[in-house]
Amino acid sequence: MTSSSNHTNLRDIWYTMMGIPGLEDAHTWISIPICSMYIVAVIGNTLLLFLIFTEHSLHEPMYLFLSMLALADIFLSTVTTPKMLAIFWFQNGGISFGSCVSQMFFLHFIFVVESAILLAMAFDRYVAICYPLRYTTVLTPSVIGKMGIASVIRSFFICFPLVFLVYQLTYCGKNLIRHSCEHMGIARLACDSIKVNIYYGVIVALFSTCLDVVLIIISYACILCTVFRIPSEDARLKALGTCGSRVCVILLFCTPAFFSFFAHRFGGHNIPLHVHILLANLYVVVPPSLNPIIYGIKTKQIKEKFIQVFSLSKKFC
Repeated sequence: MTSSSNHTNLRDIWYTMMGIPGLEDAHTWISIPICSMYIVAVIGNTLLLFLIFTEHSLHEPMYLFLSMLALADIFLSTVTTPKMLAIFWFQNGGISFGSCVSQMFFLHFIFVVESAILLAMAFDRYVAICYPLRYTTVLTPSVIGKMGIASVIRSFFICFPLVFLVYQLTYCGKNLIRHSCEHMGIARLACDSIKVNIYYGVIVALFSTCLDVVLIIISYACILCTVFRIPSEDARLKALGTCGSRVCVILLFCTPAFFSFFAHRFGGHNIPLHVHILLANLYVVVPPSLNPIIYGIKTKQIKEKFIQVFSLSKKFC
């Protein structure tokens, strides 16, 4: 890293991304489940996309939202996992300032997009269960497309200011990043005040992902009220099963991410560093790897189409 007496030229900054302190000897063993989950995430979500777009019977609102989630999962896991594995396998932790900021932007951007998609999926189930007769008229292909575009535009305008906030800081010596290039991870390497960064980060979290989670909770609360009024026990169990799989996905997505977010901003000094780093890295690979499995098991139509494709491929082999 090249520095002057007071500050560093941003074009000359190179950071070193560290692995997991205290567990250096176990990096190879830790990389095995991470690499396995990444492969499952990419292959599983790609297969999910293939099934949904090639099978006309799956061209319904629920599956179109699921295809958006699968695409976001592929990007979310790919933003950081290859670099993480390079650190574990080759001790290749070097990254330029520009590359780190790019990783930061896409990490937060895709995370907020995925949060909006999960909200859209909750709305989909709300309309399907609470207003079944209006389902096809409310969630038309045009409306679904607009919801997808709106989630991308919202995320861009929320996350793009983060780039300006880290570029306006002065950097003067610290160049060790403790985990992936998150907004506050970069900001804390600056030598001037980062109050604006902290405030903006909290506001973004409260009015994007946290707001989405609140609306998701309200949607599922309304769904539960409707489900328990259904006279047929089989219909109740089917509705609860569908919603249960989605709640699992939301918990897998939000819990480790919120833990990492709040621990990074409000202390977290009592949390062992290796636990913090593990959770910060795992929340971008665990949900994407489990989502296609959860939906593949819980969704009858997808499971049937997957069995058909698998049986057909075995026949040709």
